[in-house]
Amino acid sequence: MSNTSSITHFLLLAFADTRELQLLHFWLFLGIYLAALLGNGLIITAIACDHRLHTPMYFFLLNLSILDLGCISTTVPKSMTNSLWDTRAISYVGCAAQLFLFVFLVIAEYSLLTIMAYDRYVAICQPLHYGTLLGSRACVHMAAAAWGTAFLNSLLHTANTFSLPLCKGNAVDQFFCEIPPLLKLSCSHTYIREVGVIGFSFSLHILCFIFIMVSYVHIFRAVLRIPSEQGRHKAFSTCIPHLAVVSLFVSTGMFAYLKPPSISSPSLDLVLAVLYSVVHPAVNPLIYSMRNKELKDALRNLIREVVFQQK
Repeated sequence: MSNTSSITHFLLLAFADTRELQLLHFWLFLGIYLAALLGNGLIITAIACDHRLHTPMYFFLLNLSILDLGCISTTVPKSMTNSLWDTRAISYVGCAAQLFLFVFLVIAEYSLLTIMAYDRYVAICQPLHYGTLLGSRACVHMAAAAWGTAFLNSLLHTANTFSLPLCKGNAVDQFFCEIPPLLKLSCSHTYIREVGVIGFSFSLHILCFIFIMVSYVHIFRAVLRIPSEQGRHKAFSTCIPHLAVVSLFVSTGMFAYLKPPSISSPSLDLVLAVLYSVVHPAVNPLIYSMRNKELKDALRNLIREVVFQQK
């Protein structure tokens, strides 16, 4: 029987057993990772360099892109390295760091998506108060609150999870260190405390989700009352990408954590984890730039300056 003091490393779930499939996994994840770096990096640079995008909506989008870069960089490089070198090992400290960073970045992103829903609500439903309610200082305070609460929440989850005695070996049933697979390794009578913490956090996330949905009910009502078709199109172009990102993020995460045990399987858990930890950060830049003319223009100008060295 294993215990926490005797464990020096964990064994992560391998994507494949044969060398050919391991290399395929490496190159596939490398392509997705580079696409995420490029997409999010372009959005960060475009927002930082274009003064026309120095508004609350794009300030929060810049923060979101930073979080997406951090999220995918927490899980993918280690998985790629393990496939390339045909190993499954991650150190005890490395696993704790990976868990802390992933939980921190995911909670911060969800908090930021909630703030972005509030930003769209004020912009469309209370435009006369937008400058007052979402001034530069207020935006910085809200972003800092999202990062700060995520840090404390992640610290609590990580300390709780790694304080549990581990009695069931060191094989983590996921391709990165995550709370549910680690709880499966703990003694059956000791993990109730962390489950309680997860339950409390989940209740807060449900409240955030309700806030987002109620905000969008008001937003769509206000948009449908806009007399001009051009005005409605512009309003929808700033809201639909955010709603699409929230839907992808929440649906995959909630299904992964709340699906009934009867349909649970290692392969399904793996697919869901890839969706919310790898695919989600990679497609966010595409979703946000697809319908946003201002962002597309800024990205086009940035690429033109970099590639052709002209303004």
